[in-house]
Amino acid sequence: MNTFFKKAEHLLELGGTKKDIAFLGISGIALLVSIFGVLPLPFDAAWVAILLCGVPIVLEAIIGLITEFDIKADVLVSLALIASVCIGEDFAAGEVAFIMQIGALLEELTVAKARAGIEKLVHLTPQTARQLSGKTERIIPAEQVKVGDLVRVLPGETIPVDGIIVSGQTSINQAVMTGESIPVDKTVGDEISSGTVNQFGAFEMKATKVGEDSSIQRMIRLVQSADAGKAKIVGLADRWATWVVVVALTAAVLTWLISGEIIRAVTILVVFCPCALVLATPTAIMAAIGNATRHGFLVREGDALERLSKVTTITFDKTGTLTYGIPQVAEVKSMGSCTETELYTLAAAAEQLSEHPLGRAVVQCYKQHIGEKLRPCEQFQMLPGKGVSVIVNGQSVLAGNRKLLAENQVAVASEVEEETNMHLRRGNTLIYLALNNRFVGYIALSDTVRKESAAVVARMKQLGIQPVLLTGDSENAAKSIAEELNMEELYANCLPEDKLAHIGKYQAEGHAVCMIGDGINDAPALKKADVGIAMGGIGSDIAVDAADIALVDDEVKELPHLLALSKKMMATIKLNLMFSMTLNFIAIGLAFPGILNPVVGALVHNAGSVLVIINSALLLKWRKTK
Repeated sequence: MNTFFKKAEHLLELGGTKKDIAFLGISGIALLVSIFGVLPLPFDAAWVAILLCGVPIVLEAIIGLITEFDIKADVLVSLALIASVCIGEDFAAGEVAFIMQIGALLEELTVAKARAGIEKLVHLTPQTARQLSGKTERIIPAEQVKVGDLVRVLPGETIPVDGIIVSGQTSINQAVMTGESIPVDKTVGDEISSGTVNQFGAFEMKATKVGEDSSIQRMIRLVQSADAGKAKIVGLADRWATWVVVVALTAAVLTWLISGEIIRAVTILVVFCPCALVLATPTAIMAAIGNATRHGFLVREGDALERLSKVTTITFDKTGTLTYGIPQVAEVKSMGSCTETELYTLAAAAEQLSEHPLGRAVVQCYKQHIGEKLRPCEQFQMLPGKGVSVIVNGQSVLAGNRKLLAENQVAVASEVEEETNMHLRRGNTLIYLALNNRFVGYIALSDTVRKESAAVVARMKQLGIQPVLLTGDSENAAKSIAEELNMEELYANCLPEDKLAHIGKYQAEGHAVCMIGDGINDAPALKKADVGIAMGGIGSDIAVDAADIALVDDEVKELPHLLALSKKMMATIKLNLMFSMTLNFIAIGLAFPGILNPVVGALVHNAGSVLVIINSALLLKWRKTK
């Protein structure tokens, strides 16, 4: 039912936008009819624009004043409209209403409605659990699991509650919590979190945190609280509305008292209408959004670029953001008479039926770099939390971790200890190989840094923005990547709440923070940051929903351009603002002695608005020269 109402609301929003566009079109035609008198109507055609565009402005201003005593730009516009109608200047009233509603429509179009990211996160919450009681197993709603209950989890199932494994061993995909796609081996005594996925082995667990205390529910609350804490930026016209209204009313009253002519006072109100001021921000934002789109960015929140222009700290997730998030073979080390190519071929043959990401990575890299046809294998066994056992060409092959070799009384050669320890310090993952229960070498796999990442980090520093690494990966892996990219500040082993806390710390110190990530675990941080940027290609839907901006093609090399564009956009807005205010004061100087009347004043506003639009449009193809 909730989904139905949300869809209905979305349809109403679309319908409202179409209605506004239709009203603007009709009003524009009516104003042309009014000024050129092409149709013999019993009334001034400008009244069509007054009714369709002006009445909503007046009603909104009245409601704002009565309910919240909120003085916005529409208060001044309403005064000018009413005064113009009272003295018979219908065209001036209709034209001002028309321009102001164009500005309002542009403002609406620049503020994208965030999709239902929270709903998608809720859908990740397990609905059922296999509760054990003695030898009996029954499926119950996950929310009915109590602390201390025994629960069985089968391969492929999502873990329903937080707990500790009491029997069995497996590999758990913890991407929802850590962002790391490589499963982590788990056995008796290890803690596991709700929302993570059991990939290979069946096991039994004892529930320790259930219901609202479980990890997945805490994540949902983190996203909700982070979203609620991010204030929206108020439009420039509304920020300055209070003093503009006071100045305009004072100038109009003084003009009436000094000159004794009400039309001069009305002209000043019309001239003071912030038409160009209202257009200054949305036109520049829309042009900048168009520019960003051409460079691979989908700006989902209209004020995101304004916030981005103030960023002083940029926090990066590692896996999938600065790296490709896909393990690659970094080294093949053979022992004895087995060559590296033969070892590589043996490993690929052993792993060809494996569903483990590391096994698939070995096979894929072998096909890319060696390309020879894989040897057939027999008696394939997946050993959760250990590796694989298989027969290749009549020979027994073990491929997995040291636990697998130890259980089969296979000793790792002492001469490779130093090398393997070096790989582990770098955060690499090792697959040990044994042929007929004899150690023959190992394969080291590592995540691959995007080729443009180092240049992007260096450019951030040149722009005076501090890059920070926030990753759920291990300390060794984090340090290895940070050193390669010359990033001095890093935080490893980060859960979603840790990333949230680090961003909050920087914000408390006065920094505006941009967060860049791709995983479900990044959603709270993307919401909490002043600006969240998600990887739109490999990123999860939930991360994209939580972000203000999506990087459609995952090319982080364009990030410096986006930051420079945001600053250029703000410079354009300020120039538009200065121009529109200067034009206002010049027109007031001409209106005071009676040189301008309301109609001419409205036309002056039109010219100012057109120039503001042209200046903003220059942003569409702007590119900072090197």
